[in-house]
Amino acid sequence: MKIFRSIMSWVIPILVAVILVLLVRTYLFEVVKVSGDSMEPNLVNNERMFTIKPLKLKRLSVIVFDAYGEDPTAAKNTNYVKRVIGLPGDKVVSKNGVLYVNQHKIDQSFISEAERTSGTGNWSLKSLSKAGNWHYQGSRVPKGHYFVLGDHRSISEDGRAWGYVNAKKVMGVVKVPFWQGTKQHRLNVNDLAK
Repeated sequence: MKIFRSIMSWVIPILVAVILVLLVRTYLFEVVKVSGDSMEPNLVNNERMFTIKPLKLKRLSVIVFDAYGEDPTAAKNTNYVKRVIGLPGDKVVSKNGVLYVNQHKIDQSFISEAERTSGTGNWSLKSLSKAGNWHYQGSRVPKGHYFVLGDHRSISEDGRAWGYVNAKKVMGVVKVPFWQGTKQHRLNVNDLAK
């Protein structure tokens, strides 16, 4: 009996700690790592950040989502980090690197003019969906979905290539911790969402 109590005295705290970690990771936040250059200059390859799970997604939120099934080239257990440009019902158009959502110009001061114009092109959701033969070919973001782009437009594999992100695939909103990067860097990731 004494041995059993001794064993339980260290097993129970370990079990409680494991359960707490699992609950926090499942329902609150977890640390994730950027893989690739598609979010430069705001997030760089191998940068670590938090993903906050219960936050509401807004336009210009940076999100992490399960890319498997969204991007046909993504393998299982592949997560992407991208910026939300179009919310459900939004009409998104690009003209010479300038983004318009519902006919309003989007402030893209979080990236340079070269990053806005190089590789962005002229398109609408309707023209992209027709060219890519997407399942949904309307001119607006479908209900329960988001349209996302990478900040480094010329190299980003994003919604322009494969369409929309199902809301059920979104793992959370990205937040850079206060001790990491510059004030502008944190602002560009954490505070632009509207």
